[in-house]
Amino acid sequence: MQPDQAPPPPSRSRHARNPLVMVINFLLTLAVLTIIGVGALLYWGKGQFEGPGPLKQEASVIIPKGSSLGTIADRLEENGVISDTLVFEAGIRFYKNQNRMKAGEYAFAPGASMKSVMEDLVEGNAVFHSVTFPEGWTSWQIVQRLNADPILVGDIEEIPAEGSLLPETYSFTRGTTRQKIINEMQQGMSAALADVWEGRAQDLPVESPEELVTLASIVEKETSKADERSRVAGVFVNRLKKGMPLQSDPTILYGLFGGEAWTRDRSAITRSQLNAQNPYNTYQIQALPPGPIGNPGKASLEATANPSRTNDLYFVADGTGGHAFAETYKQHQRNVAEWRRLERELRAKEAEEASQQEAAGE
Repeated sequence: MQPDQAPPPPSRSRHARNPLVMVINFLLTLAVLTIIGVGALLYWGKGQFEGPGPLKQEASVIIPKGSSLGTIADRLEENGVISDTLVFEAGIRFYKNQNRMKAGEYAFAPGASMKSVMEDLVEGNAVFHSVTFPEGWTSWQIVQRLNADPILVGDIEEIPAEGSLLPETYSFTRGTTRQKIINEMQQGMSAALADVWEGRAQDLPVESPEELVTLASIVEKETSKADERSRVAGVFVNRLKKGMPLQSDPTILYGLFGGEAWTRDRSAITRSQLNAQNPYNTYQIQALPPGPIGNPGKASLEATANPSRTNDLYFVADGTGGHAFAETYKQHQRNVAEWRRLERELRAKEAEEASQQEAAGE
């Protein structure tokens, strides 16, 4: 027996052989492959953009003002923060952040992803520095510290008015101008003074917020102890009410040397300095000096605006960093005598220690 012969394959459809159909099939195939390729590329790029970066240890990078996206990407790659500038730039453009990144100094953690780097740059999470001004510093001293700070930029055109700056700690980013810090200090003082003046005691012998600053600046220079400010202020308020001179040594120094009065040791006032003509010398005038002798802090402003209710008219150092207060001159004289005794003991002790050190050295 012979097997049946297999039927021939069906002939191709005329439509399948149509050139237009062939082109369409090719384009569809190409489109599918392109979509698959783009999808794979996007998936890979997303992983690169959101995955851990190459940074092994924390690094700081400065992004100059006006930097282009390409410049930023290059700088980050140079510092080892990112591994691929093309992926970084593509991710930035995908999120439409190419014009939203901020200049500044940035600190990036080890393994920071490109996405987190982008977020820091867009949000402006720059490194903050700080500068501190002690309470009572003069405007001249404040300007000197600002000029010495290597992070700040720009010049200060003139020394601000005494008493117009609020001494505190101020934070700033790299590239901040010195004048901006001055502006913040002036705004801070204006706000603090307005608040304190609003809540002042109504029987204060001062006529304006400016006079309050002047008196507070003297209180600031007379004591560094927080619990004494109100009592020292009370002494000066009592004296002003009685028409007595304030007799504050720091006012003499400021009148003689201005803002540079406390740049070197001038604690001992000579008789000639005491007698010299000096509009700030509160031994010679029975009123407030013509202006502040420094920039008081808010605590001194508050203490001066609401001084202690005592009958004290005098105070002198007590040897512990504080003061002994008195209502009468006789009591004050006893306190002065005690202070001088303590001074003699202190000098004798210092001389003895110096002698012992000299003997040990020989």
